[in-house]
Amino acid sequence: MAGLKQIYRTVMDDHFPERMIIQFGNQILIYQKRSWKIPDEKTGELIEKGLRYGENPGQEAALYELINGNLVLGECKFIGPGSGLVSAISEEEMIQSGKHPGKINFTDADNGLNILKYLMDRPAAAIMKHNNPSGVAYGQTLAQAYDRANMADRIAAFGGCLVVNRAMDKTTAEMVSENYLEVVVAPDYEESTVEILNRRANLRIMRVPRIDRLAEYREIRFVDFKSLIDGGIIVQQSPINAIRSKKDFQKATATYKGKTYTIEREPTEKEYADMIFGWAVEQGVSSNSVIYVKDGQTIGIGTGEQDRVGVAEIAVFKAYTKYADALCFREYGIPYKDLEMEIARGEGDPGIKEEIDRKTKEDHGGIKRSVMISDAFFPFRDGVDVGIKEGVTAIVHPGGSDRDFESIQACNEARPQVTMVFTGQRAFKH
Repeated sequence: MAGLKQIYRTVMDDHFPERMIIQFGNQILIYQKRSWKIPDEKTGELIEKGLRYGENPGQEAALYELINGNLVLGECKFIGPGSGLVSAISEEEMIQSGKHPGKINFTDADNGLNILKYLMDRPAAAIMKHNNPSGVAYGQTLAQAYDRANMADRIAAFGGCLVVNRAMDKTTAEMVSENYLEVVVAPDYEESTVEILNRRANLRIMRVPRIDRLAEYREIRFVDFKSLIDGGIIVQQSPINAIRSKKDFQKATATYKGKTYTIEREPTEKEYADMIFGWAVEQGVSSNSVIYVKDGQTIGIGTGEQDRVGVAEIAVFKAYTKYADALCFREYGIPYKDLEMEIARGEGDPGIKEEIDRKTKEDHGGIKRSVMISDAFFPFRDGVDVGIKEGVTAIVHPGGSDRDFESIQACNEARPQVTMVFTGQRAFKH
């Protein structure tokens, strides 16, 4: 067992070059490998090294920052040098290295920023796990945003990466230090907050100064690379989220066999706000995905499934599970699963569990009066029916299915009626 644990502590050498040059026709991009002088976990001696390892121990990996080149292909001008976020984190900004950081720590941070770039108008927090959000939320304060993101899925947040869009303050730092996270990323840290966060010895604390300009990255594309097992490479433009305000949505309308079907109820202002929020979160969720959001908070996140009705149901299951856990933890200070084990041992009060289960069922795991978001169209109405059964009041998806008319019918037939809008764009992320 000691040997198995040791592989996770190993900081690998990497044999990737200091510079990487990529040529697109006659245009050249130059990348510089990123490394940091970080104290060795055993000896405390400063060692200069890049990434700890890749997605798994045993995989060499390197992080590169774009330092030269201005790529233009067709009418698309891609992001240029001097705009680094995660790739530009220096030793000074690696405030506490904790365990030497690896590839996943940075990709989680990057995808958190990918979501928050659309949520810069007020304090917001995203907790990332395996390159997907476990919870994302707005708040009137940063502390409230963090608390709501954490309680959206307190279970999955364990060992996650927290990314916030405002300077870390003492109140938020105290709350963060009570939980186990791997990484915290903020635009800055107010006085004494680092000392509070330092209570977690292995926590990686990073500063990304350009977060205050994150909204500028909404319209900028980068080159997205996907490597194949045969050594080949697929390149694509990064996507752009077309939804900025309620005016960018399309009223759900479809024609089938000469008959036009139109959604009957217009969204409320509150529903529009959650539609915009939810579609922003979808930009960072692995497809196929369906999520439920309410009052600027994720309620249930279904990711990476092969069928849409299945992922809608998984998101419901997760919402119920997380809601029950949040009720139990807030009221009794213990996780729901611990309560179940205590009852099984004859030590817990079954009445407490019965009350939590009753409340969870009554509130449909928090889904009641929420907005359902899908990153692609619903091929059949069965996916829409999953959300309607749980009490959603509004549905967002790209539209374009041959059977959109069925989904529109389902919303119009619902009592109370459910509203629906199209985005006109898909949000797949693989």
